[in-house]
Amino acid sequence: MYDVERIRGDFPILAREVNGKPLVYLDNGASAQKPQVVIDAVTKTYAEEYANVHRGLHFLSNLATDKYEATRGIVARFMGVADEDEIVFNSGTTEGINTVAYSWAAPRLQAGDEIVLSIMEHHANIVPWHFLRERQGVVIKWVDVAPDGSLDPQAVIDAMGPKTKIVAVTHMSNVLGTVVDVASICTAARERGIATLIDGSQAAVHMPVNVDAIGCDFYAITGHKLYGPSGSGAIFMKKHRQEEMQPFMGGGDMIKEVHRDEVSYNDPPMKFEAGTPGIVQMIGLGVALEYMMGLGMEAIAEHERNIAQYAAQRLSGCNWLQVQGNASGKGAIFSFTLDGAAHAHDISTILDKKGVAVRAGHHCAGPLMDHLKLNATCRASFGLYNTQSEVDVLIEALELARDLFQ
Repeated sequence: MYDVERIRGDFPILAREVNGKPLVYLDNGASAQKPQVVIDAVTKTYAEEYANVHRGLHFLSNLATDKYEATRGIVARFMGVADEDEIVFNSGTTEGINTVAYSWAAPRLQAGDEIVLSIMEHHANIVPWHFLRERQGVVIKWVDVAPDGSLDPQAVIDAMGPKTKIVAVTHMSNVLGTVVDVASICTAARERGIATLIDGSQAAVHMPVNVDAIGCDFYAITGHKLYGPSGSGAIFMKKHRQEEMQPFMGGGDMIKEVHRDEVSYNDPPMKFEAGTPGIVQMIGLGVALEYMMGLGMEAIAEHERNIAQYAAQRLSGCNWLQVQGNASGKGAIFSFTLDGAAHAHDISTILDKKGVAVRAGHHCAGPLMDHLKLNATCRASFGLYNTQSEVDVLIEALELARDLFQ
């Protein structure tokens, strides 16, 4: 049985107050809180086990290396990947997508070649492709969402043309909570010889992910949203795509030999992991993923589905709110505005006075905001430790905001 109150006890920050009110943390889409086991793992590594990895022969270096590399297997298991050498460590999804843009796309895309994106991508899955547009004349093709915020996979498939080289789409929108049928998109792209990159920053947090079943070439995740440390992350890179890629960064473990007139590179995944890595961060990420898998990803998903259904019901009863996106099967992410002149930042400030933490702004999704004709929304994003009673507190705080702005 999923015991949310017991789970909440694993997260020490949830016991604190903000502005004299119990903390209601609904900013998980930006970054999630950390369970005590992750905090303990990070503390223990720094206090008792820290050393650089791969390069030493002493006890501490071997211990740190073993724990660091064990995380690679944990990430592979979490993502449904059979070969852990297809897991490349990094600082998060932003670095992962940039690695693909620089190492795979930049050397092979020419002026006029196309990249297909959805209108609801995070800036991390837009800006690297704009670099190629600016510097190499690559064309970005945009696919709009439907009025309910859903993304029709056929619309993405229809956007693929003879010059399309890669399709890069989110698995779950960080603004609308829309879950995208990425498997259908990847199947169609593979049949056309088109590469696929999936931004899994949100989806991997809220539901089971199996990249082998999805059939993508690249799948990026970020640790700080997965209840792990900031500065941790990974990207799945299919083996044959790794063979097509040039190194993105040089130095450290990504080399075999360096001489005056030549350099030879290490085998993947080390080929794409230059410099001293985030040792402690990655060890912490491994602990976080083990924690999530211990709870059960299906159980987490079911808990959050219940929260999403309850939140949707309560928010729909507030006819003075405009909720953006109500696609079927959406995740527990709700973006909204208040009727009238209230700005999202003002609403967020009022909610904070009641101890409710939400995000306000464009959520690093400028094209989507343009599409919605909005400059900002408030976003309440739920996680594995949130409760229905916290939804009620959110509604009460929103009612206060409504009264203040009437």
